[in-house]
Amino acid sequence: MALDVANGVSHHSRAGAEWWRSGTIYQIYPRSFADANGDGMGDLAGITSRLESLSTLGIDAVWLSPFYKSPQKDAGYDVSDYCDVDPLFGTLEDFDRMLNRAHELGLKVLIDLVPNHSSDQHKWFQAAINSAPGSREREFYHFKDGRGENGELPPNNWLSLFGGAAWTRITEKDGTPGQWYLHLFDSSQPDLNWSNEEVQKAFEDILRFWLDRGVDGFRVDQPHAMAKAAGLPDHPDVARAGAGFIEGEASPPMWFQEEVHPIFRRWRKILDSYPGDRAMCGEAYVLPLSFMALWVRPDEFHQTFNFRFLNAGWQPKALFDTINESFEAFDGVGAPSTWVLSNHDVLRHASRFGGDYGKATDSDGVGPNAPQPNRELGLTKARAATMFMLGLPGASYLYQGEELGLPEHTTLAPEFRQDPTFARTGGKRVGRDGCRVPLPWQAGVGEANGFNTNGKSWLPQPGIYREYSRDQQDGVAGSTLELYKRALRTRRELKLGEGSFAWLPQFTNDRALGYRNGDILVIHNFGTDALALPAGKVILRSVFSGDESHIAPNETVWVQLAH
Repeated sequence: MALDVANGVSHHSRAGAEWWRSGTIYQIYPRSFADANGDGMGDLAGITSRLESLSTLGIDAVWLSPFYKSPQKDAGYDVSDYCDVDPLFGTLEDFDRMLNRAHELGLKVLIDLVPNHSSDQHKWFQAAINSAPGSREREFYHFKDGRGENGELPPNNWLSLFGGAAWTRITEKDGTPGQWYLHLFDSSQPDLNWSNEEVQKAFEDILRFWLDRGVDGFRVDQPHAMAKAAGLPDHPDVARAGAGFIEGEASPPMWFQEEVHPIFRRWRKILDSYPGDRAMCGEAYVLPLSFMALWVRPDEFHQTFNFRFLNAGWQPKALFDTINESFEAFDGVGAPSTWVLSNHDVLRHASRFGGDYGKATDSDGVGPNAPQPNRELGLTKARAATMFMLGLPGASYLYQGEELGLPEHTTLAPEFRQDPTFARTGGKRVGRDGCRVPLPWQAGVGEANGFNTNGKSWLPQPGIYREYSRDQQDGVAGSTLELYKRALRTRRELKLGEGSFAWLPQFTNDRALGYRNGDILVIHNFGTDALALPAGKVILRSVFSGDESHIAPNETVWVQLAH
């Protein structure tokens, strides 16, 4: 079955040399990257010590998940002070040293900003619960009287993404049952009230604080949740949507509200007022992509994550449609498309492609009682998928450890799990801990394989991580690490991120997908039989079966046309 190539899109390189249009950004999950002080928790000094390895990998920028002061109820996404570093990770001086070293190595640094909610330990929330209903302090959040005869029922039917109701009732200072506050995530993460001008000004000051220190931009967490419908009405279809949304639903009351756009325009003006190409990437889980494109108009976000691509799985029709939709949507507003296969919230793609687990964003992970992925098949497909992705024009995001081919920790015991999803659902959802396990750097150096020298680790590594350690792959022909290095180097040298795109009709069907970027052909074999290679020079292949004239099943090749 041939796909409808005639209706497939093409893409041409656009003017604009800003790094974020074509860069490769590497996500660092600080608590799991590298531990310098041996307390079992990754830290900023550990990141600094390993930055050179990222420079040699061939990336353009790093994005750090939260390192701010936090009670760590949700691994730092519950922020108690947006302008300071949690002692777990070091100090502001440690951050400055890390930032300066990154810049010395030519790396940009993006930091996570979490504006939808704070920690319940933030001074703003503490002031709110210690103030009276209707006070200025409570207006920083969404406090409401409950329904029912005595206010014993939540103010509306909204649900938490982490399980259960999206409302928690407080006890007032006089000991009486009080108002309810909104939290779309954990109860320790109260949602901020973005209709409040004071909240908006406070975050503009936070932006300036970090920009003044020299950061190159922000990854913005859950921006589509910040504005809520006036009056916080019931979700009319909560039974079907649950805590999420129904694709194509233009305006569920807790997602995608139009009022967020003026906020981001103000932020964009702030970033544009600083020298250099400062950038904002939104974690805007907005579908279809025609909706998402509204978030990356020239005066709003520079880019957003492409969750459609993340969820496409690994089969030709879904990928064909996704790539077409991506270029059509983003080219229409002059923004680059982004491409991503893994992050700190989803099952690692080296495991996801080794089993049938549905959409990436539907799965928190895989537990020991679930069907286990096929490690060999998963890694083969993951290597091929990465090569296929890195050939596409636009910006690419990598998640720490994927360059090692790390699989998910699928056998993590319940007593080690820390994700609030696991606790709030009574273990029915295993949570995201499996993709957050610390990295193995040196095989046999402690139980954590060089994450530190003493083997302490906030989450234990599985025994198989030893064979994936960086020192076991560095300089080893055919290793996943070396494949990433070669792919990233070639991508940069040939300027594939800035390039063009057109489908190859002879390789676009139910057995293969192929496209052209400049004089590079990128082809993946989805079938069970080998495919004949087109004429040209093979410059990179994800696996090599020994047959130089064919593309093996589950293999991606890059072929350079003769000049």
